[in-house]
Amino acid sequence: MDKHQSIIDLHPGLVWGFAITVVIMLLLDLGVFNKKSHEVSSKEATIWSIVWISLSMIFSGVVYWVFNTDGTAGSHAVAVEKFTQYQAAYWVEKALSVDNLFVFILVFGFFKVPKYLHHKVLFWGIIGALIFRAIFIFAGVGLINLTYLPEMNVFGKAVQINIVMVLFGLFLIYAGIKSWGDGDDGDDEDYSNTAGAKLIKRFWKVSDNYVGDKFFTIQNGIKMATPLLVVVAVIEFTDVLFAVDSIPAIFAISDDPFILYTSNIFAILGLRSLYFLLANFIHMFSKLPYGLAVILSFIGVKMLIAPWIHISSPLSLGIVGGVLVISVLLSIIFPDKKEEEEKEKIEE
Repeated sequence: MDKHQSIIDLHPGLVWGFAITVVIMLLLDLGVFNKKSHEVSSKEATIWSIVWISLSMIFSGVVYWVFNTDGTAGSHAVAVEKFTQYQAAYWVEKALSVDNLFVFILVFGFFKVPKYLHHKVLFWGIIGALIFRAIFIFAGVGLINLTYLPEMNVFGKAVQINIVMVLFGLFLIYAGIKSWGDGDDGDDEDYSNTAGAKLIKRFWKVSDNYVGDKFFTIQNGIKMATPLLVVVAVIEFTDVLFAVDSIPAIFAISDDPFILYTSNIFAILGLRSLYFLLANFIHMFSKLPYGLAVILSFIGVKMLIAPWIHISSPLSLGIVGGVLVISVLLSIIFPDKKEEEEKEKIEE
């Protein structure tokens, strides 16, 4: 079996199966379990985190089953490669998405969003992510396929260099170095002047106060947006900015758009429950941004050396997993005193 064959070519019905599963889960989430806006408890967040991670792991098993068509050694090898591609893409996106949590906390704090409204904001943020990630991933794969240079001899080896992958690789190395030194730059950012907030204010006047979980209100006969709509827009644009880092990173893992999109979406869908689960313990992950910087740089290097040296998906998965575990352990062993003090002030 050709390891470059797309999962869509083998089982087109999986596209519908994936789409139906996601739609049903979102309808259950919003229409049944969260019909009324409420503060999400740690227990509820834990259950949903387990549900989303379990669904993702089950789907990775489906990926293996689809490619292991005849049980031969060759078929098994391709299936393992595709399985680890999915796993690597999922955990890279999951790890980079955790970085979003730091920003979500800052955004919610800046706009003083009541806790019972956090779930609704993140839900609509996820809906936007479903659309934008599809555009970025499928357009990106198409662009990569169009930008291969003719085969040439470089450093004594005949290779085909891809212009977009080289640019992505350089960008990810730059992003990794930059994020390592950024520190707490976002702490003092004025989120009321970001692109998302400006877009809403361009079309509507914004009321001073929240009106329950409504996005619009009528005041003195004038239709106005509530601050809740502004927060949703800020979260949406924040996700687009994060996608600029995370989407190029997964292109180094696989060229199968369906594997990239499904792993990406499952990671994003579980982000809301992870937010509620980790929001109170985010200070325990103070070293995670440094781990993410290392991961971005590693993937950037992998892209640049790909024409000469192939780093397998299982090895990539091991490196990504190892960096994440080490960064979390270092966060626990050497906690950030500044963040602990800020957490104590908030609790007081």
